[in-house]
Amino acid sequence: MVHTYSGYENKVKTNLEKRVESMDMTDKIFRVMVPVEEETEVKNGKSKQVSRKVFPGYVLVEMVMTDDSWYVVRNTPGVTGFVGSAGAGSKPTPLLPEEVDAILRQMGMQEERQVEIDFQLKESVKVKEGPFANFIGTIEEIQLDKRKLKVHVNMFGRETPVELEFTQIEKI
Repeated sequence: MVHTYSGYENKVKTNLEKRVESMDMTDKIFRVMVPVEEETEVKNGKSKQVSRKVFPGYVLVEMVMTDDSWYVVRNTPGVTGFVGSAGAGSKPTPLLPEEVDAILRQMGMQEERQVEIDFQLKESVKVKEGPFANFIGTIEEIQLDKRKLKVHVNMFGRETPVELEFTQIEKI
């Protein structure tokens, strides 16, 4: 993620794409994006679709980090630095894949991955891993979007709700 002067995101994107071409860096710098989302704005009783920047002052750059690619991006007009780098010479911190997925989904550029599960509410399951390994519990809630389940396990004679990932349980 690259920090830019506010309001210059699209100009930085254009400049960087031109620099990538002219400096033959297409094998190291793949995609430059300004994260936007479509919003309906109502003004004077009329509604219209507008694009809003999700992160004003930032541009996403998909790239292989080398000294050359870092130099090309860092020295693009309008770029003030990389997010997560302490000084001018230090390497930036890349975004986690799940952070990128969330941004792309928000922009409507990536489909939500459909999860098929073979579990049902009130079904008895065994916990495979984690601190509750080998406990038997009952599924009380299924959260498809988070890929998690709420399972009530019997601990010390009491039903205790535990949040687990799909991969942590198995059918009995």
